[in-house]
Amino acid sequence: MSTTYRLVLWNIDHTLVDVGRVTRDAYAEAFQRVTGRPLVRLAPVAGRTESEIIFETLAFNDIDVTDDHLPAFMTELARTFAARRDRLRAEGRLLPGAKEATAALARRRGTVQSVLTGSIRPNAVLKLAEFGLDSHLDTEVGGYEDGVYSKAALLELARRKASQKHGIAFDDSAAWQEGDAKGATVYVADSTRDVQAAKIARAAVLAVATGSATEAELRAAGADVVLPTLADTGTVVRAVEHLTAPAGA
Repeated sequence: MSTTYRLVLWNIDHTLVDVGRVTRDAYAEAFQRVTGRPLVRLAPVAGRTESEIIFETLAFNDIDVTDDHLPAFMTELARTFAARRDRLRAEGRLLPGAKEATAALARRRGTVQSVLTGSIRPNAVLKLAEFGLDSHLDTEVGGYEDGVYSKAALLELARRKASQKHGIAFDDSAAWQEGDAKGATVYVADSTRDVQAAKIARAAVLAVATGSATEAELRAAGADVVLPTLADTGTVVRAVEHLTAPAGA
């Protein structure tokens, strides 16, 4: 029996975990350190990259943005978030079914799992480690905020890294020859912006209504499959397998 290869990319915040309170506090301290002023208003975060959030937050708080603000803010955000590590499990939560779903997919032959997130890499890896999700995910090939690319571009980058590391053509690169092992990609996320990013990158989307978007909004945005939560492990696994099945299977 031939192996079906698949790349499963997970959004982190509000898909796998909810650490919103800790994140807001880390942003507030980072803002104070970078600007010397208290944070009054934090920009919306759902489905956005850290750089989008930072630039809009600076604008909302009447800061004249310079080229130095973004790298300084990211450096401080990594520091202030790490300083709150002990609060992640105390004040945050692992969303229902998240650990079970990632563990079940890890047992499926030919499956590579990683993340596609708007968070900077140190903060993303810290969230996964604190909730015991890192053992099932290959964080080396994930897509993280880097100050340059959109989430759609980060998805393509994650595909390319996974393809190169695992020797499976998860992307459409011309470097892959006829007969090479090929696999499909599915993005599991919770926001309409994430759905749109996946559509731009031509990846399938399994959306869960565990963030601020409703099931109807996720369907309208173009999600291929929408679930209320990840709580039903069997349903999640079947959806991922369906979305990544070879054409004609």
